[in-house]
Amino acid sequence: MIGVVGGSGFVGSFLMKEINSRGAFIYDKRPSPFFNDQTTIGNVLDKTLLNQFVTGKESIVLLAAEHRDDVSPTSLYYDVNVEGTRNVLEAMDKQGVKHLIFTSSVAIYGLNKENPDEEHPENPFNHYGKSKWLAEELIKVWYEKDPLNKSVTIIRPTVIFGERNRGNVYNLLKQIASGRFLMIGSGKNKKSMAYVGNVVSFIKHLLTNKSSGFQVFNYVDKPDFNMTELVRVIEKKMNISIPEQNIPYWIGMLGGYAFDFLAFFRKKKTSISSVRVKKFCATTQFDARKVHSTFSAPFTLQEGLERTLEHEFINPQKDEVLFYSE
Repeated sequence: MIGVVGGSGFVGSFLMKEINSRGAFIYDKRPSPFFNDQTTIGNVLDKTLLNQFVTGKESIVLLAAEHRDDVSPTSLYYDVNVEGTRNVLEAMDKQGVKHLIFTSSVAIYGLNKENPDEEHPENPFNHYGKSKWLAEELIKVWYEKDPLNKSVTIIRPTVIFGERNRGNVYNLLKQIASGRFLMIGSGKNKKSMAYVGNVVSFIKHLLTNKSSGFQVFNYVDKPDFNMTELVRVIEKKMNISIPEQNIPYWIGMLGGYAFDFLAFFRKKKTSISSVRVKKFCATTQFDARKVHSTFSAPFTLQEGLERTLEHEFINPQKDEVLFYSE
């Protein structure tokens, strides 16, 4: 049996559709919109309930995380992402579960790095990245206590997009698809992305082809598009034309700070912030040769984008389940 901790969300729901026939069960603080009869409602901070859930499982996929870039208080990143991981590992030890797949993040490398591979030094720039790095360190210690019997795979995905997700990529696609998009910066910064269908296929591959030892993989769908290339792909699929003028970076950042002040004054989150402008204009490109040397993704990046655009904007579905993230 497989335990998916944090399986009610975006990635977890897609993963469950891939592995449900293999006897998979969810542990999450929210009900699952698709697999509620296979879901235990619980928090990763509840050691007793977590221990009960882990009982009888052969493998654990740990997806649970605080990952939005506006979580408050920031201590939640460390409570859930670090202490929650510690609790899962303790429960696995108590129940003798030796096989772990953990979704970390390329956020541990920091911003504007030159195509880092899995050996690149960690330099996280925000609390999310720092908490994921600390969680990885816990997992390393856990593995090294019994390396002959334990198996760990850490996946560091870049930003994941796909149907039903309402994160930053969706907001970007929505702006471009509306035809009212204005580029901030040069548009030459490259953006590594990952389509959810490929990410869950990789996790399924790992569950099917269990290997011993400690492995780390960046997950990115290649080739990377720069922002201008991404706009052109969407223009072609949507049959629209986007204005070619660019807004200077410093003007974009001033606008982001204005929205920060507005959010603080109104006590209400906004879809634009200085952090999101900075992330938009940053180069977020990562080396994924290692994963693609062992795994063949079922979709190209362009196919993933086109499937998402088709589902969300060309033939949108009404009254469907949506996942809000980032």
